[in-house]
Amino acid sequence: MLKKFSFRKKLFVYFFSVFLVFTLIIIVFQFSREKKYRVNQLDNTLKSYTQITHNFISYNSLDNKNYFRPIDSLTKILPQPDIRITVVNSHGVVLYDNSVDDCSLMENHFYRPEVQESLYKDFGTSIRKSATTGEEYYYYSRYFGEYFIRVAVVYNIEVKNFLRAEHIYLLFIAVIFLLIWIVLDFITRKFAESITKLKDFVIKVRRDEDFDTNEEFPNDELGVIGGEIIQIYDHLIRTKDSLALEKGKLFNHLYVLNEGVAFFSKAKTKILTNNHFIQYLNIISNKLSVSAEDFFTIPEFDPISEFIDNSIKQKSFDLFDGLPSKEISIHKSGKYFKIQCIIFNDKSFEIIITNITKLQKNKIIKQQMTSNISHELKTPITSIKGYLETIINDPEMPENQKRRFIERADAQANRLTDLINDIVILNKMEETGDYFAFSELNINELIHDILDDYQGMLSEKDMKLELMVEDEIVVKGNRSLILSIFRNLLENSINYAGLNCIIKVQVYRDDKKFYYFSLSDNGVGIPDDHLSRIFERFYRLGSDRSRKLGGTGLGLAIVKNAVLLHKGDISVKNKDEGGIEFLFSLPKAN
Repeated sequence: MLKKFSFRKKLFVYFFSVFLVFTLIIIVFQFSREKKYRVNQLDNTLKSYTQITHNFISYNSLDNKNYFRPIDSLTKILPQPDIRITVVNSHGVVLYDNSVDDCSLMENHFYRPEVQESLYKDFGTSIRKSATTGEEYYYYSRYFGEYFIRVAVVYNIEVKNFLRAEHIYLLFIAVIFLLIWIVLDFITRKFAESITKLKDFVIKVRRDEDFDTNEEFPNDELGVIGGEIIQIYDHLIRTKDSLALEKGKLFNHLYVLNEGVAFFSKAKTKILTNNHFIQYLNIISNKLSVSAEDFFTIPEFDPISEFIDNSIKQKSFDLFDGLPSKEISIHKSGKYFKIQCIIFNDKSFEIIITNITKLQKNKIIKQQMTSNISHELKTPITSIKGYLETIINDPEMPENQKRRFIERADAQANRLTDLINDIVILNKMEETGDYFAFSELNINELIHDILDDYQGMLSEKDMKLELMVEDEIVVKGNRSLILSIFRNLLENSINYAGLNCIIKVQVYRDDKKFYYFSLSDNGVGIPDDHLSRIFERFYRLGSDRSRKLGGTGLGLAIVKNAVLLHKGDISVKNKDEGGIEFLFSLPKAN
């Protein structure tokens, strides 16, 4: 039945049903609350009567005299007419009842409901017909330790009306109910208007019919939603019209990619390709002019061509495993290429050619470095192990010889630590160079800090250091790396220049961005055929001599990488008068 109603009527029925249930709950609750209030009011009145009676009995010591007839005078001054007062001892024997002349004829009242209830509660009540008078009473009983005082009023129409809840609030509820009815009718009417217009709009959009984009909806929340839907619809139309333009932009993007990209149909005819694809085909095929379709005739691509032929012959693909794809690598003309092919659901496919020469060469360099590191680590570890095994296998070894072996093992361990630290510094500069913290550094102060560590070595070799750097020379750099630059260059001159040499550090010029430093000595120098390789990792002029002096072969590699990380440059040359000179630049602080 409800399904045949309009949306507005359905909405009205739903809202009205909820309000009706709520109203009935309020009515029942209020009626119960009002009646309870009336009963409490009557109980309080009767309670005061019992208390007055008890006070009267106590004041006149009627319980001691066992004479309660004076209570008759009390009933005459109580405001409640026809009040019935009964005094019952703790055994249920009636001691006094103003409605009976001879109380001894009355039944035992101990098991009367109101008396029993007042034994374990503050008071007891009941509505019942009296066995003595035959009238119906509202009884109220209280227990005062030695006796019960029971007060009763005739349960007539007057008392019934007093206990009955007033019904005036029902009129108030009815008025409110009528007002809510009117409000619900107005709200559902406005709400249904918005819904109807919104429904018409959705139907026209679904049917791809023209719709007035200026359609006005009611000024409410649904009206706002309707207006937003119209804007979305208009936006979709404009988006649809711009798809062709975006498609053109995508094609243009393909032409600026570093990868060579080509799309082919199932019949292997070109759909789209970019310039890099043709360029890489030329390099791999060693031909000056090829077309995209020539891809399938070049022998180097035979594995991809075979994969495409087999995929096209398949009836369908298992999409659970993703689209079919294949990848191969080609090394041709000193370059490395990665070839990828993806087959789509309609058997068209995409071929991507990526120049990975730089990545491959970096991989080779890392492999070589790993091999060098393994070799460099092997020597100190073998030495340490040899010394320790000798000590372990010869318990009777003299203490002086044992100490000499332990000192040599310690020296090799220090060399191993230096080597690992240098490797960590190099890797950190390569992988996280952008995260080094830069600050303003005074070069004079840095060099003096370094000299404190090398003063003993300079004195031992009768060497002098001439520092010709002004106090105001301040660079912008990472403190740890700048220290490594000067420390490694100074240590290089101290270790290899020879005895009685002079080391000079100076700023030979500057410009707006850089200070240009020179660190030189007048020692033995470096053979010219080795100059081009001294910044290579693990490169040594004389490996045995270098190891004896504790070198790791990474010091100058760290220097070069640290200078380059600061956007500077470094070079080395032999001086005409003898010795070697390092020239490098570091950025100014301002």
